[in-house]
Amino acid sequence: MNVTGDDVRSLALSLPETTEQFAWGMPIFKVSGKLFLTLPEGETSMAVRCPILDRDELVLAEPAKFWIAAHEAGNAWVRVYLSALDDREELTAIVTDSWRQAAPRALLDSP
Repeated sequence: MNVTGDDVRSLALSLPETTEQFAWGMPIFKVSGKLFLTLPEGETSMAVRCPILDRDELVLAEPAKFWIAAHEAGNAWVRVYLSALDDREELTAIVTDSWRQAAPRALLDSP
């Protein structure tokens, strides 16, 4: 699958209360003011929230797809090469999971 930054942007902005801003030289996405996704490296990858144990397992299992930026090693974030994603379903699962980790409980509980 050939995923682009525009695909990620469109998906992220379709999620409730998501906004796009530009910071640190890249597009960033927040839900209710809380960061959940960035598009670094010229929008060829994305950084998403991911619990550290899960992140480490992902990187070990699929190093051609997932990696950890040195400055994020101590944080619950993982990078994903957009070109390595299998399909739209995988993209949706990754972005939505990151959004859920940042979204306020009230937003998650609303219909």
